[in-house]
Amino acid sequence: MSHVEEELGTQPECWTRAADQAREAGSALPRAGERVAIVGCGTSYFMARSAAALREDAGQGETDAFAASEFPPGRRYDRVVALTRSGTTTEVLELLGRLRGRTRTTAITADPATPVADTADDLAVLDFADERSVVQTRFATTALTLLRAHFGLPTERAVADARTALAGDLPEGLVECAQFTFLGRGWTVGLAHEAALKLREASQSWTESYPAMEYRHGPISITTRDTAAWMLGEPPAGLADQVRATGGRWVASPLDPLAELVRAQRLAVAVAAARGLDPDRPRHLTRSVILAP
Repeated sequence: MSHVEEELGTQPECWTRAADQAREAGSALPRAGERVAIVGCGTSYFMARSAAALREDAGQGETDAFAASEFPPGRRYDRVVALTRSGTTTEVLELLGRLRGRTRTTAITADPATPVADTADDLAVLDFADERSVVQTRFATTALTLLRAHFGLPTERAVADARTALAGDLPEGLVECAQFTFLGRGWTVGLAHEAALKLREASQSWTESYPAMEYRHGPISITTRDTAAWMLGEPPAGLADQVRATGGRWVASPLDPLAELVRAQRLAVAVAAARGLDPDRPRHLTRSVILAP
């Protein structure tokens, strides 16, 4: 069993621990009413997008999300939250350094014995969700669950649905598809981008991702009978029928969207296996991106 497969299977337990930790987080996490930006790189950026949408939807305050390298220097926030599994990512550390003494910062990380502990003002540590794998699964979803619970949103259904997602079979014939498009709405757009990234990283698949309503504005033109269009969350009315009319495969389920991401993670591992690839050795990737000075 690969590290990726082993780690993604522990997500229900990690999410439960994160929800419990959220109740004891105190001032380390954003307070209601603060103007907040959430930043990250790669997977962490996509989780930031989902978390920002969830926070605004929960009425907690204006919340933006940025790739750490693209944070707008002229913006002012009460707090910036950085998601960083390794605590060593160059762009995150540089941004936190620039903000020090000017904007309150919080880092959510798996490893407190890294430079981020000295760079951020506050720290939330999810060491129980750390990973050996290059390809992120459980740390990212656990960080999102921590924030989801902190925003006052229930997480019990997501945990239960994740167990279902791990126990059930993947849809028949899905592994053989030549192209995968992931779709989301609202907070699940970030999840759609992350699902597509998992397939690219672990199995070198041709994947795309879009807000669901944008799929009809051009991207649907690539859909064929070898395509799977996978919806995370509630689909727009009529979209499933439009995808099926192209001959493409429509994939959706009533599971919590974060649990549906777990199914996409499992698909990434399955496609890698079918193609003779090792998901623990993604091409051209390292566990942390550290840029030379």
